[in-house]
Amino acid sequence: MRYTVSMVYRRTPFAEGEWYHCYSRGVDKRIVFDTERDYQRFQQTLYLANNVEDMQRDTSEQRKIAHADVFTLPRKAPIVAIAAYALLPNHFHLLLKEITEGGITRFMRKLGTSYTMYFNIKNKRVGNLFLKPFRSKHVSSDQYFHVVPQYIHLNAAEYFEADWKRGSVRDAKKLERELLKYAYCSLPDYYGSKRVEGEIVNKNEYYGTGDLPSLPDCIADAVEYYAELENQR
Repeated sequence: MRYTVSMVYRRTPFAEGEWYHCYSRGVDKRIVFDTERDYQRFQQTLYLANNVEDMQRDTSEQRKIAHADVFTLPRKAPIVAIAAYALLPNHFHLLLKEITEGGITRFMRKLGTSYTMYFNIKNKRVGNLFLKPFRSKHVSSDQYFHVVPQYIHLNAAEYFEADWKRGSVRDAKKLERELLKYAYCSLPDYYGSKRVEGEIVNKNEYYGTGDLPSLPDCIADAVEYYAELENQR
């Protein structure tokens, strides 16, 4: 499969049953995930915010719940489907499908508000944490739908291979191992062992529509794509 992703993002009208690549980053490109606890808190919120009911994240009882146990908490009904996500130090990517009217907007508002409140209290700061409005791009074809999760899942590759976006990888096998260990992304839920964070994603929405491409093939396609871009400069 040819690896190509358009990076022109904009706010688009959301329609039920359609997929959107949603993205946001910290204001002034600031770091928004400082610690493991921050990443885990955002993962917990991805799970808890995906509910028709309002979040009750900060009750005294819920603050006592261990990270793994959060993903066992019952939810009434989801408002979006999440096919893929990746959290990086200063931004995040999500692949979302609207399954209730206004679901994506509501989900993103709940997600941003809850995490910003947590982050601001922890760091004794005030104000917005993420750029507003968040950016989104309609996933308008089946081919594009199968490529976007690969792009999202490979976002962390540049932390392990400095020349990744120049189309150069020194050790593809090592990169594969590092990506499978990267806990703040849904890639391990597709290619790794079962883990509690797997409750965040709707895996059948992605590979239920066809064969899951192998991780080595995804990496090879991305390297070829970035190498071609580099040669065009």
